[in-house]
Amino acid sequence: MRRRSLRSRLTLLIAAAVALAVAVSAAACWLLARAEMRDQIARSLTRLRPAADQVVIALRDCRGDETQRRGPRPDWDPSGRSWQIVAPDGTVCVWAGSAHVRPSAAERTLTSGSILRDAVTTDGTSVLVHTTRYVPPLPGPPGRFPEPAQPPAPVTISVFRSTAEMDQTLGILAVVFGSVSVLGVAGAAVAGLWLARTALRPVARLTGAVEHVARTEDLTVTIPVEGEDEIARLGRSFNTMTAALSSSQERQRRLVADAGHELRTPLTSLRTNIDLLLRSEATGRAIEPAAKRRLLANVKEQFEEMSSLVGDLLELSREAESGESSAEIDFHEVVAAAVERARRRGPGLRFDVGLDPWQVHGDARGLHRAAVNVLDNAVKFSPPGGLVTVRLGKGVLTVRDEGPGIPEDELPHVFERFWRSPSARGLPGSGLGLAIVAQAVRDAGGRVSVENAPGGGTLATLELPGTAPST
Repeated sequence: MRRRSLRSRLTLLIAAAVALAVAVSAAACWLLARAEMRDQIARSLTRLRPAADQVVIALRDCRGDETQRRGPRPDWDPSGRSWQIVAPDGTVCVWAGSAHVRPSAAERTLTSGSILRDAVTTDGTSVLVHTTRYVPPLPGPPGRFPEPAQPPAPVTISVFRSTAEMDQTLGILAVVFGSVSVLGVAGAAVAGLWLARTALRPVARLTGAVEHVARTEDLTVTIPVEGEDEIARLGRSFNTMTAALSSSQERQRRLVADAGHELRTPLTSLRTNIDLLLRSEATGRAIEPAAKRRLLANVKEQFEEMSSLVGDLLELSREAESGESSAEIDFHEVVAAAVERARRRGPGLRFDVGLDPWQVHGDARGLHRAAVNVLDNAVKFSPPGGLVTVRLGKGVLTVRDEGPGIPEDELPHVFERFWRSPSARGLPGSGLGLAIVAQAVRDAGGRVSVENAPGGGTLATLELPGTAPST
């Protein structure tokens, strides 16, 4: 069975909720109206009681189990109410009205209070009956009524009135409430459909955007977001997701383009050298040993350059994985290890090192590579016997060398991928070192800068948030 759409389910839910509310309200109003009408009839019944002499006459006219009819009496009860007297022996004397109500067992044995109940008369009329106990008084002045042999016995008096008018009114109310309920539910369905369309319009835009991305692979698409509700949060999350995917896709494209561009030169040189060796073997024209050694050394150098370049490219490609291997690390120990490596690479240089303990939350591998790259640059550009000064205090690492420095117009480009100063293109390197430094420091929540040091040389500064370990 096909599942309904979200719009249909939302419309049905709204219509069902309104239908339930309307039904409950209509039923409550109908029951309240019925209770009020019954209460009005009951109050009118309690105000009617036959006169004492009428009760005495009614009792005298009762014969056995036969019901004696004495009415109707419009002059006494013009509203159409009827009453009857039930003698102690259960005999019913109807005084006003055309029919009587058979007394219940509770009414026959009533000793105090009153009883209000629904009943049906002998002619099939639905009535509301109010029954009370009554002790007839002695007859009036002598001569008006014969003296009774004994005092009158207590009787029950039932006053009743037809509920046909009330039932008719309640029937009309039921029809009215039912019609209003149907119209209300229909209106709720229409309003629910409109509300569903309005509420789901942002979802429809989001769906269209997702389908567009799936169809065209265009990750630059965004959807307008308004408000602070759940739909707005979903829209912002979608825009954030597409922006992240677009950035990742752009990094991949740039990585492939950069790799293709940068690997072309060493591959071409490597291929040329290998072709020269192969032609020498094929033609039998031997290459001089010294030239062959230089050629093989050049091949080895090209392989090392390619390996370094591929390693740098792979390091940059790890940007999407940043944060997955973050942990608390002792950054001063990372810098100390990088300094020892730099000492081995620059045995003729002098190092002035001062490191204060500092703990950083980040990727140990990335931060180690950043420290190594900064120190490698200092070693590479330092003159023989030059001084490399390394300081780490309160999360700020500075590395200063005594090299030629960087021209001012080239400083804005030092963190760009594959950018190399014209004066440094004769030196080994891929132009990715400082780009890797910037990425690692940024992933750790820090900042990095490179500037010319006062008095000459270059000053690289890495600022990393963290804490000093407690002693």
